[in-house]
Amino acid sequence: MNHAESDRLAGRFEALGYTPASSIENADLIVINSCVVRQSAEDRVVNRLHLLRPVKKARPETVIALTGCFVTGDTAALKKRFPHVDYFFKAGEQPPWLENTGGLLLPAHPGVTAFITIMQGCNNFCSYCIVPYRRGRERSRMPEEIICEAHELVRQGVKEITLLGQNVDSYGRDLPGQPELADILEQLNNITGLQRLRFLTNHPKDMNQRLIEAIAGLDKVCEHINLPVQSGSDAVLKLMNRGYTVKDYLALVQKLRSAVPDIALSTDLIVGFPTETTAQFEESLHLLSTVNFDTVHIAAYSVRKGTAAAGNLEDTVTGETKKERLNAVEAIQGAIQSAINSRLRGKTVEVLVEDQKQGKWYGRTRSDKLVFFKGDGNYTGQLVRVKIETTSPWSLQGTPLTDGNNGRKNE
Repeated sequence: MNHAESDRLAGRFEALGYTPASSIENADLIVINSCVVRQSAEDRVVNRLHLLRPVKKARPETVIALTGCFVTGDTAALKKRFPHVDYFFKAGEQPPWLENTGGLLLPAHPGVTAFITIMQGCNNFCSYCIVPYRRGRERSRMPEEIICEAHELVRQGVKEITLLGQNVDSYGRDLPGQPELADILEQLNNITGLQRLRFLTNHPKDMNQRLIEAIAGLDKVCEHINLPVQSGSDAVLKLMNRGYTVKDYLALVQKLRSAVPDIALSTDLIVGFPTETTAQFEESLHLLSTVNFDTVHIAAYSVRKGTAAAGNLEDTVTGETKKERLNAVEAIQGAIQSAINSRLRGKTVEVLVEDQKQGKWYGRTRSDKLVFFKGDGNYTGQLVRVKIETTSPWSLQGTPLTDGNNGRKNE
């Protein structure tokens, strides 16, 4: 989401005549887009702001602005703390000096893939998460605005769109008529020239049957879902305030796989949450082995000031234990991903080519597998059938086929 917002701000600045500066010291305008999802991220933002003090002193005419989740409603306090910063504006908003310019905020140079933020904020208040306090309650964009933005991105050459929200499954609950994410997917699926649709992030307690049916029935919606579980222990999930049990989660996985047998699932997992015992951690390992996720994003818990967990729970798991648990998850998941990806050896997959790097073209399958191949000509933006020859836990390598038969679900 921060990446999408930065691209759109850059697009608006370019439309106003700005060009990228060669260095911070030579810039007329500096915008810091802050992420504070973890304390370490917020610390980096503060350090960067302090490093801009001498820049402002040397060139007082330089305009410095801060946006993102670091910006709270108390801009007076921020101005007192960082007097060298000229403007503060919240995540997803336009800079104060652009408020009356109108029109959609779009990236200046969209690539093959693009993000569209369809909502801001979150109502769930997971005990470890600062986002609801920084981005506020859920606020959905109007469907017609989302559809308009998608049409324009496709007109500019975008082939794949990912819809973004802190919890996309809650989309529309605050709007008249309560449109759902499935409604948006159905409308986007009809856009000529658009090849693929994705969306994230989902919350297990909010994904409904209609959305599952949309994933199964809409030909442009990719067979890949990010479904954060965070823990395999009911006791830890309760402390996290996640609102579901492991049994609930596994039932949802079963529904997804029944509707879309070839679906790829990714998840997020936190290890070392306060009071997590060895037995509770082993429940998480058991869950990984039970579900066999295609990808797991692993994080060791760190105290985040301002969250319920930081205020009410003692961080009892040592740093050494967290590291050991992180390594254990990585080892198990690496083996699982190796096994899953090895099944594709000798198979032909459809790849949407994004770009070229170090002499190889790369792109992703509908199930979000990263694929590399060599080939002459320009493959950017094309759907290419690639025969997989070698696999690893993280990517696939293959040879492009030229028969032009691009099937929808050929994995």
